[in-house]
Amino acid sequence: MFTEGPTPQAAPHIRTFHPRRGRIGAARADALARLWPQRGYDVVSDAPGFDAAALFGRPAPLVLEIGCGMGEATAAMAAADPERDYLGVDVHTPGLGNLLLLAEEGGLANLRAARGDAVELLRDLMKPGSLDAVHVFFPDPWPKAKHHKRRIIRPDVVALIRERLRPGGTLRCATDWAPYAEQMLETLHADPGLTSVHDAYAPRPADRPVTKFERRALAAGRRIFDLEFTRA
Repeated sequence: MFTEGPTPQAAPHIRTFHPRRGRIGAARADALARLWPQRGYDVVSDAPGFDAAALFGRPAPLVLEIGCGMGEATAAMAAADPERDYLGVDVHTPGLGNLLLLAEEGGLANLRAARGDAVELLRDLMKPGSLDAVHVFFPDPWPKAKHHKRRIIRPDVVALIRERLRPGGTLRCATDWAPYAEQMLETLHADPGLTSVHDAYAPRPADRPVTKFERRALAAGRRIFDLEFTRA
């Protein structure tokens, strides 16, 4: 378990995800079985600290994508950015299998998958200042008021993300849920160690692939909100 350096004080851990069950096809199951020993990482809170250089086979700036879904956007960004390593973390096994399959098919040596709770990965296993960027694209909006405490962009988790970013590192978020976007903007502006790259919402980044969630939102007429903040 990682204990070195300052760790933000946080309330008792509240899960930011709802475990999903889904059937996994033969190709994804095969990819998990073959590739997980070399390309996969299981989040276990009492394990030794996360060693990115060992997992990727090289030292390089690391991008963490929280909630990588089926992996298409993560794989596309990794393919376009070979000088940095990308780690997609999720709890959805079929999605992780698909991410590994995409990595193999695309010959992406800079892409790996992590299975488990992203908050536990950040809190217990990653060193302060070890991340070049964190991406949180279209997280669960938990629209009911009683579930807002489960949102990933909330003060205690944002403080944790900020501590794991290097100085100058970037936190990028996107959502199609307007009330959540407002809360994101307020929460990120309130963090004393983060600085907005833009006055309010960011222009849509050209390097962020269109996800299935974004396509659904656009088809339904919903606006997409992007945010970009850096660690001071």
